[in-house]
Amino acid sequence: MTITTRTVEYPADGLTMIGHLALPAGADRRPAVLIGPEGIGLNDFQRRRADALAELGYVALAFDINGGRWFTDPDEMLAHVTPLLADPDRMRDIGHAALDVLRAEPRTDPDRIAAVGYGTGGAIALELGRDGVDLRAIGTVNAVTTGRPGEAARIRCPVWAGVGSQDPIMPPAQRAAFTAEMQAAGVDWRLVVYGGALHAFHHPQVDHTVRPGVGHHPRHAERAWRDIVGLLAECLPVTE
Repeated sequence: MTITTRTVEYPADGLTMIGHLALPAGADRRPAVLIGPEGIGLNDFQRRRADALAELGYVALAFDINGGRWFTDPDEMLAHVTPLLADPDRMRDIGHAALDVLRAEPRTDPDRIAAVGYGTGGAIALELGRDGVDLRAIGTVNAVTTGRPGEAARIRCPVWAGVGSQDPIMPPAQRAAFTAEMQAAGVDWRLVVYGGALHAFHHPQVDHTVRPGVGHHPRHAERAWRDIVGLLAECLPVTE
């Protein structure tokens, strides 16, 4: 399928965000997906996620969280994203700014939007749900984060979460807290634990020698992508 792409700039979090919008062929309105990146930022790998979803018929916006920056130093990245992850209101502001851009696209069906995110981007997707945004689905990888007490009850859609079994950043206690929050809120939730996978297992450019507990797992990366696509097919089907 022929797709078109363009860069979109918009303000959020005191920064000029630089997102990547991918449109499927045609001129009709289509279901749309927000795609949030890892804490390191938005690069060609994440942009290709949007392109792949556009090829499946979705309007897709890979949104920015770092004002166009790509962090190569893990310590610098953590210094930037750790305060963000501790501030639900900041995360929601970043998510809403991207959502406004997606909704403003004429090809977007505003009543059929899902949010998918990886790491920090996944935490932002979950905060949009906790803020009561009308989404058809939320999908996260390596982002089994918990929110403020009681706010998960505002989530109106199915939530799918994937995590590596050996992820030291999302250990069993964190996974248990996330599932307890979803269950108590009555959310339609699923958690998939990918055996043997580390943190950021979905990203081919990570290197466990740079930071312990981080590494790529090609098979599980493919499986997690198929699971995300399956979630969208179930909750946000593309109809010609």
